[in-house]
Amino acid sequence: MRFRHPDGTTVHLAYCTNVHPAETLDGVLAQLRDHCEPVRRRLGRDRLGIGLWLAKDAAHALVTDPAALRGLRCELDRRGLEVVTLNGFPYEGFGAEEVKYLVYKPDWADPERLEHTTSLARVLAGLLPDDVTDGSISTLPLAWRTAHDEQRAETARTALRTLAERLDALEELTGRSIRVALEPEPGCVVETTRDAIAPLTAIAHDRVGICVDTCHLATSFEDPHTALDDLTRAGVPVVKSQLSAALHAEQPHLPEVRKALAAFAEPRFLHQTRTSTPPACAAPTTSTRPWPATPCPTRLPGAPTSTSRCTRPPPRPSPPRCPS
Repeated sequence: MRFRHPDGTTVHLAYCTNVHPAETLDGVLAQLRDHCEPVRRRLGRDRLGIGLWLAKDAAHALVTDPAALRGLRCELDRRGLEVVTLNGFPYEGFGAEEVKYLVYKPDWADPERLEHTTSLARVLAGLLPDDVTDGSISTLPLAWRTAHDEQRAETARTALRTLAERLDALEELTGRSIRVALEPEPGCVVETTRDAIAPLTAIAHDRVGICVDTCHLATSFEDPHTALDDLTRAGVPVVKSQLSAALHAEQPHLPEVRKALAAFAEPRFLHQTRTSTPPACAAPTTSTRPWPATPCPTRLPGAPTSTSRCTRPPPRPSPPRCPS
């Protein structure tokens, strides 16, 4: 869907498809039929934007077969759907029985990540509506923080600079401007918006910016206004926003609260959980992170410790199907 911002620009709101597993192009086409078009009809809209997730095999099929790409574009048009953004974070296997830390592989120090994201950019340039010239791709925040030394950090920065140059060339060729956005996430090298400033200013290219995810902001106890102000002052572009929610418990030590949270425990995904502590941080902590530790989140004296958790609801059982 499209909205008009007070400054006159167009804001695109999209329904993310990574909640529906699909590893192949056929699976993507089934998503459009079974989920995206029904959502559009339920909303009563003539056109619905979707944030498309393309796994490695689906992206490869589209970037190597122009006819397949044209076919996907026609299918989008036929179902009243449009694509201006891709979710480039998961590489493959996001619907596997156990995903956990595999979602961070390959990371930006691995050449597969650069090639996959380049393919996604080429695909997106071919999927953008005729009246849209700008597209975005969200991606993982460099890497999961373990085993990410300075050598891998420099490799990741070089890869992103190479990607930016490729995106410049893509615009010259197609007239479509594609930008990539690192998505800060708890536990990663770029865990918060503050963590994003140093690597993004080091890359120093407006093709590479940040994806602000509201769930991850909440889980890291970041204030949105402060975060956006800091990014603006640093000159880091906000390329994309993701509107998602985190569970929040004011008194996680209570048995009834823990019981309620237990309903969301499931084995597939990694559920980042963070707890705020008093400013003094009474207990000493150790860290293996190759950068200064983030100051402890503050709270009012006497206020209960609170926990935020970025999670997904338990999977719903499939609805019964009528026999064919």
